[in-house]
Amino acid sequence: MGILNVTPDSFSDGGRFIDTASATAAATAMVNDGADLIDVGGESSRPGAQPVSELEEIRRVIPVVETLVAQGIVVSVDTTKAEVARQCLLAGAQVVNDISALSDPQMASTCADAGCTVCLMHMKGNPQTMQTDPAYVCVSEEVGSFLLARIEVAEDAGVQRENIWIDPGIGFGKTIEHNLTLIRELGQLTGLGYPVLIGVSRKSMIGRVLADAVGALDVLDRLEGALALQVAAQLLGAKVIRTHDVKSSRRAVDMIAALQPS
Repeated sequence: MGILNVTPDSFSDGGRFIDTASATAAATAMVNDGADLIDVGGESSRPGAQPVSELEEIRRVIPVVETLVAQGIVVSVDTTKAEVARQCLLAGAQVVNDISALSDPQMASTCADAGCTVCLMHMKGNPQTMQTDPAYVCVSEEVGSFLLARIEVAEDAGVQRENIWIDPGIGFGKTIEHNLTLIRELGQLTGLGYPVLIGVSRKSMIGRVLADAVGALDVLDRLEGALALQVAAQLLGAKVIRTHDVKSSRRAVDMIAALQPS
């Protein structure tokens, strides 16, 4: 899953793809580099990010979704708003990536009616509050319990089991140790029987863990750390890798796949 943020303020690529032409070129390049689908987001979810209106998010994403679908690219929409999801699905998107795990009361029925895939992510709080001293007794158990509860909401609304993915939400309301524990214990989530999406690309935890004498690594200098976490997650059963760096991630995915018994 290639990441395409059509926002002015995302932590890594904010402002780079805010017009349809540049966004389309970036998506096409990611597909050529091996992306199976492109995740289009019109609202930043970085720590401290401010929400945008439904109308503004629709204005940002719909032209891009329509253009990518017309080119035969499989599109996911990264949104927490049911109306944004509905309009993107009407425009041809096939996946809804909801970091709030159906916080919008209409989101579950929207996905059920469309028969689309929906990814449910764990986040403690919201982007404005999530990194304010997050605490857990047992992070893997609590994340798993939360996701099971949200899966029940989705299925009760009519979303088919085979159309549900789950995401532990690395970096969303977690400390570095919480994030590392979730990846270390990812088998607890993959064991639930739903495809697990993992998103560690360019995350700040990598910059801090691998900090040098100057300080935390710059956002564009975190590739090796992300690939290490991605490989670990894949070996533990993750099925979807969400990344800014498609070519390198695709090669890592394919190399690990080659190690698996045929």
